[in-house]
Amino acid sequence: MIAEQINHEIAAKAAAEGRLPPWIRVKVHTGGARQDVSDLVRDMSLNTVCQSAKCPNLAECWHKRSATFMILGNRCTRACTFCAIASFKPEPVDPEEAIRVAESAATMGLNYVVLTSVDRDDLADKGAAHFVATIEAIRSRIPHAKVEILTPDFKGRLPLIDQVVAARPLVFNHNLETCERLTKPIRSGGRYDRSLAVLAHAKDVAGPGMATKSGIMVGLGETDDEVLQCLRDLRSANVDILTIGQYLPPSKQHWPLERYVTPEQFDDWADQAKAMGFAGVASAPLVRSSYRAEELAEAALAQL
Repeated sequence: MIAEQINHEIAAKAAAEGRLPPWIRVKVHTGGARQDVSDLVRDMSLNTVCQSAKCPNLAECWHKRSATFMILGNRCTRACTFCAIASFKPEPVDPEEAIRVAESAATMGLNYVVLTSVDRDDLADKGAAHFVATIEAIRSRIPHAKVEILTPDFKGRLPLIDQVVAARPLVFNHNLETCERLTKPIRSGGRYDRSLAVLAHAKDVAGPGMATKSGIMVGLGETDDEVLQCLRDLRSANVDILTIGQYLPPSKQHWPLERYVTPEQFDDWADQAKAMGFAGVASAPLVRSSYRAEELAEAALAQL
């Protein structure tokens, strides 16, 4: 209890002074592997959420020759106030992107491939067909590969969700991001109830061979009780895997940071989430949606 109280005081002081608390320190990883991934992404004209969303774990993951591919371009049709990804008129969908993603995954030696995308509300199918095409391209190039997808909400259109689930990803991830009260100002075009419905429907139509996953950020202004309500709502939607991480504003123009959460609080939420029945939980300051995704998926699927 004494250590936890000290960490609360450190967190409050760090937030007030505009600096990071000591438990949020990103290790610098350099070397050939990281450079190889960087060169490959550039040469293949691909996007990664690691770069576009300014992920603090980029150096660690790229050092391990791992990356989360972001398909459908790098311009989002929504303007979420927490997100670093550019929001303006998207470019046309690149029909060759799926092949380049698959080839890059093969070059990196990936057995577990994570795909995400920007929101593409400008497209009739919201990008669903491109998700399917990319999954199929990966399977064609790397038949043994497992695929995890982190999708937008497809405006809640159930046939589009069915289309993507039918491509048989191992994990279907869609992030709730924050509590219901903060959803409107933080998630441009997003709806709390719709995200829960997307997750519940994906689980219903997929059957036992696919896990569902979702994540939230903390430090946006939510209360601890609201965090627990998010967890209860996600379990009610039959979500299997949960991630909780610290929100870090990408710039001064983004949604302001309200607090740094202590490691002890993250551990407590992890314990409560497991007690609720989540099969896999990652809860720590630097956890992000796709952080160590394969390890988390394997641990969770072993329990399903």
